[in-house]
Parts: sequence; structure tokens; C-alpha cells
Amino acid sequence: MSNKYGSFTSDLLSAIGEATGFFSWPPEGSYGWIRKQLKNRKYVYDSLYRLEKEGFARVVTKDGKRYYKLTPKGKLEILMQKSKLSKVNQKWDGKWRLALFDIPEGCRNERDKLRRLLKQYGYIKLQASVFINPYPLNRRAIAYLKETGLVSYIRFAKVEEMDDDRDLRKKFKL
Repeated sequence: MSNKYGSFTSDLLSAIGEATGFFSWPPEGSYGWIRKQLKNRKYVYDSLYRLEKEGFARVVTKDGKRYYKLTPKGKLEILMQKSKLSKVNQKWDGKWRLALFDIPEGCRNERDKLRRLLKQYGYIKLQASVFINPYPLNRRAIAYLKETGLVSYIRFAKVEEMDDDRDLRKKFKL
């Protein structure tokens, strides 16, 4: 979910995703953290409304109670959030990772999502559909690519040598 809604809405989306089956409001059990963080119930309802409006969650009535359930779009969004690169002190192994893709014009939204994902991971644009980074993607990012079907349009390569990579080393502070 884009940051335009704030971190609480993203946290709420994750809470809905972690709930087994359905997420009820007001929250029960381990989701009491929401009550502790917010005294303003309207803010919570507004966040839930945004999730529903954007298509990340839907309302389900079960046994007279109102629950929120993730949609496939919401599940992908959570996977996207989890796939973000954690800033861990990784030691560079001297090899470059290239992401090469050719996504048809009819899939423009998916292409834009892929570019955003690569940029979140610190990849920089080398050419039109070629991005480079000294570190590999994590498994969650690969799972996101498989889940969205983008994996069929993208190839990853590990490059051991490059003719002149001084500019890249400087950009990545290596």
C-alpha cells in the first residue's frame, strides 16, 4: 500500500492478513494493540474504509458480526510490503545482480509495480528494462514475482565481471 495512507493503515492491512480467517472490529485477542495505539475510533474506521475502497479488504458478515477479509489484491500488497529489503549490513561478494525484463504494454501496471519493487530494493536503472544491484533479492520478493505472474517476464543474472564498474561502485558506495 502506498505511503499516502500512512503506516497505521499498512499495519492494519498486515493485521488483517495475519488473522486466521477473518479480522473482526473491534479486534479480539492479540489485536488489542490497535486499541492501545489509537483512542480515536474514527481513525480506525477510516483506515478500514480505505482498505475496502482500494480493494485490499472486503467486509464479510458472519454470525451477525462484521469481519474484514483480505482480497487477492490485499494478499499481494502484504507480500509486497514483506518483500522490502531490510537494511542489513550485507557484505558484497563482488558480483552484480541484473534484472532484465520485457513486460508487454498491456501489463503497464505490473511493469510499474516491478520497477517500484526493484527501486525499493536499491536497484538502479542501467538501461530501459535493465536494473542492477550488488545484492540479491530475498525470497519474499521472488514469491511476490511468482504470485503476480511477473516472473514469466523477468530474468535475473549474476555477473562476475564488468568492463568498467567504477561508476556503479561509487553509486552503491562499494
